[in-house]
Amino acid sequence: MITFLICLTLLVTAYFTYGRYLEKLADVNPDRKTPVDIMEDGVDYIRLPRWRVFLIQLLNIAGTGPIFGAILGACFGPVAFLWITLGGIFFGAMHDFLSGMMIMRHEGRSLPEIIGIYLGVSTRTVVRVFSIALMVLVGAVFILSPAALLANMVPAVTKDIWVWIILVYYLLATMLPVDKVIGKVYPIFGVALVSMAVGLLIVLLSGQYQIPELTSLHNYQLNPEALPIIPTLFITIACGAISGFHATQSPLMARCIENEKKCRSVFYGSMISESIIALIWAAIAMAFFHGPTALGEQLAEHGGNAAWAVDVISNTTLGKIGAVLALLGVVAAPITSGDTAFRGARLIVADIFKIDQRSIAKRFAVCIPLFIVGYAITLVNFDVVWRYFAWANQTLAAVVLWTIYVWLARRKVNYWVALIPAVAMTFVVTCFVYVSPQFFGIENRMIAFALAGATTIGLGYLANMRVSDKVIIPEETTAT
Repeated sequence: MITFLICLTLLVTAYFTYGRYLEKLADVNPDRKTPVDIMEDGVDYIRLPRWRVFLIQLLNIAGTGPIFGAILGACFGPVAFLWITLGGIFFGAMHDFLSGMMIMRHEGRSLPEIIGIYLGVSTRTVVRVFSIALMVLVGAVFILSPAALLANMVPAVTKDIWVWIILVYYLLATMLPVDKVIGKVYPIFGVALVSMAVGLLIVLLSGQYQIPELTSLHNYQLNPEALPIIPTLFITIACGAISGFHATQSPLMARCIENEKKCRSVFYGSMISESIIALIWAAIAMAFFHGPTALGEQLAEHGGNAAWAVDVISNTTLGKIGAVLALLGVVAAPITSGDTAFRGARLIVADIFKIDQRSIAKRFAVCIPLFIVGYAITLVNFDVVWRYFAWANQTLAAVVLWTIYVWLARRKVNYWVALIPAVAMTFVVTCFVYVSPQFFGIENRMIAFALAGATTIGLGYLANMRVSDKVIIPEETTAT
């Protein structure tokens, strides 16, 4: 319990301390024009109040990652608490806030366009393709997981039918103005998500279950050799600590924020909230099954199905009404990330080809190919889709961190806040490529680590060249 309470306190405190420091670093100015001041269009650029923008951003980023990922990551043991807390504060929330500020300063453009400004045209081209692929992959993942949960909750309706129902909802949410579906439905989903977290927190604080303490960095996985903490833990717990997907969602809300002073609560605050959700689920998973080893054994018996664990934990700890709220929160989280994933893909495609999105016919033309590909992915084995999604997610996060580093270095302010996480995440994702059987599967860890280190140094050198590059950066939105 002590480790859990310390981590929870650090996450909450970081919002008021480190979050404020980053706010000064970004030179937040309440008098500076925001994207909606310049480009309000009644479709994507629409003024929304802070509470609504915060809820939408939280639900955009809080897919099944901070829930399923935290449960699977809890199999590593209490070391998961360390990564969720430090990762959430210094990696994820910093990544979300500063990338959000960069997007705000450049008219709310899509992430690949921002990356292209600071890392070059070639990188922009690669990230455009990579981001669209990730968005569609995320959309597909967040069709499958809620469809499976809903099929368990309502056995009379099959999983395939739920897939089509969710697809229809996604189409509407992707095409209609942001205040019509997303702006109205998300507050309802938000109540379910917050209620879920509060209910489980009360259960944990009641002392009914014993939460393991962090006394060592021991790996409690059933097969620790196959699943080493470095790099596997950092890939398994993605959204609860840091996620490149979040930065792809920030343009949606950057186009709706009326004042830069609201950005800390929207971007930094939503990521801290997500880390708290992940911390709660990691704790309840270990406590409920009486330790990480027993958790791993139970998950292995059920095919690694984190949805099964969610169902058992919710029904046992919260009773029928609480379980329904908890499961609604778990269902709402991926659905609200899936619809904005497709919406984000639409905005990226529109920005690439400069397609005016005020016409519903043009929005429809962009959406249909994306949804066809997304549906095709749902026919692939879920475990395969999830593994590649997790790696792609963290790889994009590393690219965004390098972009933030260049942005800060060019502005001649403290760039170490981004450089250290950028180096660490680049090493993690490249190490995973060399170690994991999904890619090269090198069994000699020393060779794999050496290759990852060399790759990280090379990529860092290329990023650093952009700091001293004489290419003129397009001017940011200026204060008035």
